[in-house]
Amino acid sequence: MISSKKLTPDYIFESSWEVCNKVGGIYTVLSTKAKTLQSLFKDKIIFIGPDLWVGKENPDFIENKTVLKSWKKYAIENENLKVRVGRWNIPGKPITILVDFSPFYEIKGDIYYQLWKNYGIDSTVGYGDYDESCMFAYATAKVIESISTFLKLEEKNVIALFNEWMLGLGVLYVRTNLPYISTIFTTHATSVGRSISGNDKPLYGQMHNYNGDQMAQELNVQCKHYLEKAAAHFSDCFTTVSEITGVEATQLLDKKPDIITPNGFEPNFVPAEKQYNKKKNTARKAIIEVAKQLTGSEISEDAVLIGTSGRYEYRNKGLDIFVEAINRVRLSKPDKDILALIMVPAGINGARKDLIERLEANNNESYPLPNSYLTHELTDIYSDKISNYLSYLNFSNNTDDKVKIIFVPSYLNGNDGIFNLPYYDLLIGFDLTIFPSYYEPWGYTPLESIAFHIPTITTNLAGFGVWTASESVDTLNKGVEVITRTEDNYFQVAEKIKEVIMSFSSNSSSEEIANIRKAAFDLSEKALWTYFIDYYLEAFDIAIRNTKTRNKHTKNKK
Repeated sequence: MISSKKLTPDYIFESSWEVCNKVGGIYTVLSTKAKTLQSLFKDKIIFIGPDLWVGKENPDFIENKTVLKSWKKYAIENENLKVRVGRWNIPGKPITILVDFSPFYEIKGDIYYQLWKNYGIDSTVGYGDYDESCMFAYATAKVIESISTFLKLEEKNVIALFNEWMLGLGVLYVRTNLPYISTIFTTHATSVGRSISGNDKPLYGQMHNYNGDQMAQELNVQCKHYLEKAAAHFSDCFTTVSEITGVEATQLLDKKPDIITPNGFEPNFVPAEKQYNKKKNTARKAIIEVAKQLTGSEISEDAVLIGTSGRYEYRNKGLDIFVEAINRVRLSKPDKDILALIMVPAGINGARKDLIERLEANNNESYPLPNSYLTHELTDIYSDKISNYLSYLNFSNNTDDKVKIIFVPSYLNGNDGIFNLPYYDLLIGFDLTIFPSYYEPWGYTPLESIAFHIPTITTNLAGFGVWTASESVDTLNKGVEVITRTEDNYFQVAEKIKEVIMSFSSNSSSEEIANIRKAAFDLSEKALWTYFIDYYLEAFDIAIRNTKTRNKHTKNKK
């Protein structure tokens, strides 16, 4: 039940580049949150995403000719909006509008002129994805404007929630042209903060010395930054996803978040017990079989399977430390077989044909394939950071090596050519996951792990790690090990991870492991959207109240 003391929306529009477009963590945020929002605001929550599948079938989208039928006809005939209406193919199946933003390139100059005139943002130095993001944001705002006008929502409580700098122009358009609509702007990671850390500059150690505007100029992300900063300042409610990102936003955007809205999870992603055990066994067999054929070695059935995954951000995601830690485990000569997988998509030319042949023949060859740490053909193996580091450390995955490491540089969508299992169906087979992030505003990967009963290692520089520690969970026997990471303790972090792995693999009894897995799952249940949605309800209340105050002041001035 929604508290009667809070002001609640009659309609909610939520937009993101990742609506029906699986790119990164924001997709998981929205697609899991949708079920709870749909249950609270039945068909009054409308998602808006980019129509990137024009002329093709989008597996995430179920087109429906009857949903918003009258409005769609009006929008197409009277406003030249190119939209498809249907439902997002996720739990809850919320109403979703996909908009083709390409027609707005014709008036890009006019759009940017208004942006400069109203908010002083110079878009002439924008590059890369700036233009397409702004055109999508503008199209999104026009869709919101069109529906609101058609349904006569001027006297209703309407929320427009925009995610990330890519939708910043949408915030500003609604603020200027639709003042009765309450805007919420959520930044999941600031453009300047991500650029600082991505360029190997010290972010946290020097945070208090950084000026966001100055750093945006230095890193050539000024358009994104100024758009994001304006959206944060002019939205009716500004939110970030974690305390650590809140500090970052306060310093670099000169705006303290009105509320922190942490990312939750839905339990329906995790199979029930009987199906869980079946999927776990299938995953373990697949992982061990691939390792066996790739390395030409026998892998023990009770080998400790360790994994990491996420976007290919070598330093930010701690991929360098993961490799370093596994190497230290190798040098420590553990008693048990340990098999570590790095599941990070990179540029590839497809699955390795020689590995496919071995998997199909199942001949149990007793010698490793060339580059026996690699499951797919990298487009440019010589410039790949993970591959180079593995080569530098001489990870040859020899038969007598107790510790082996495998790099899976493919999207795990169930059709990668080697495992042919979706990510979750492979994740379920691991014993331990490690995400030693340097820059991680939230961190869905460790949360996904504990939801699947898999203990995980994270750091205090991840939003999830900060939240975990706030729940008095910081050691692996409680489900999550939170390691302190600073600007200059790289090798200490790697050594600590090694110690945790050695202890977990060598000293834990089956009963202890069962207790650790249960503790991990129990913690994940505290992060369900059932609980975390309250932060969004609070954000709705803040935004609506601020809108009413703002409009009251405007009327008084008149």
